[in-house]
Amino acid sequence: MSIAENVAEIRRRMEVAALAAGRDPKDILLCAATKMNDADAVRQAIAAGVDCCGENRVQELTAKLAQNAYDGAPVHFIGHLQTNKVRQVVGKVSLIQSVDSEHLLAAIHREAARQGIVQDILLEVNIGEEASKSGFAAGDILPLMEKIGEFSNICVKGLMAIPPISHISGENQKFFQKMFHLSVDIRQKKYDNVKVDCLSMGMSGDFADAIASGSTMVRIGTAIFGARNYAKDHARDSSK
Repeated sequence: MSIAENVAEIRRRMEVAALAAGRDPKDILLCAATKMNDADAVRQAIAAGVDCCGENRVQELTAKLAQNAYDGAPVHFIGHLQTNKVRQVVGKVSLIQSVDSEHLLAAIHREAARQGIVQDILLEVNIGEEASKSGFAAGDILPLMEKIGEFSNICVKGLMAIPPISHISGENQKFFQKMFHLSVDIRQKKYDNVKVDCLSMGMSGDFADAIASGSTMVRIGTAIFGARNYAKDHARDSSK
């Protein structure tokens, strides 16, 4: 199937999941996870109607921006961001979804202040409490909200999570529901520099479950572009 056909099929499945949960399909955004896909593939996805593109790597983001690959859609940063690369991302993307530490939060704030802008971000939650993954512990999120007022050059727009890998339908529902309740808890209080309206969760294998649990944005890569060729990527890295 073509990229356009894949996007259409994902849209259909998103609509089915939303309606089954009593939700309006228009309330859920489709973010194309463009990691390891070239500028032409990104343009095809945008032409097919994805709502935004999400890039995992700073190097790829910089290269594709230079090629105007994202023209026609907002671009988000969705991968692990090192503090020494913050300057290459702040102001270049409409949303940084993967803010996983107070150290990174402060670095983004400083760079945004230097540029004279307010950078929208999501806080990444390590909802499965996995040692191999970065992100805030769920229990640290509400106390952190009290500190966000100190960072006038960032705006927290919501939360993002990547639950444990599961091959069983519905197994991650508990994590998605925990994320939803956490976002509700934030919205019920008033914090400076916090305007929570985004809950980014759900990928190619579990986005229907995420939608059932209140996700407002799903990040889809493989189901749009096909399986990634990591062997080819490793060979390219080794040749540098």
